[in-house]
Amino acid sequence: MQPLDLQQIGSDLAIKWEDGGESYIPLERMRRRCPCAGCMGEMDIMGKVCKGAESAYVPRSFALTRMERVGGYGIRAVWGDGHATGIYSFGYLKRLAAES
Repeated sequence: MQPLDLQQIGSDLAIKWEDGGESYIPLERMRRRCPCAGCMGEMDIMGKVCKGAESAYVPRSFALTRMERVGGYGIRAVWGDGHATGIYSFGYLKRLAAES
């Protein structure tokens, strides 16, 4: 499922999907659920999830400064605290929106 439009509206990311549906994701939820290996961890060969220390968030951590499309499958979010390694697939964004 592809988005037709993505834009920040207040403290939410608004997504209009090609099927006519709309999703709203709070930016704080997006940042706290960043899918990058540093935030979510990555699995080693033994199946153990390894990740760094828990992030210390500040108010600018939840400010979305820009988004960049990544291929035909997702976006990379750039946050106010400089974090920019998470690639949010469109499917992942749909799941985040459904968590309300």
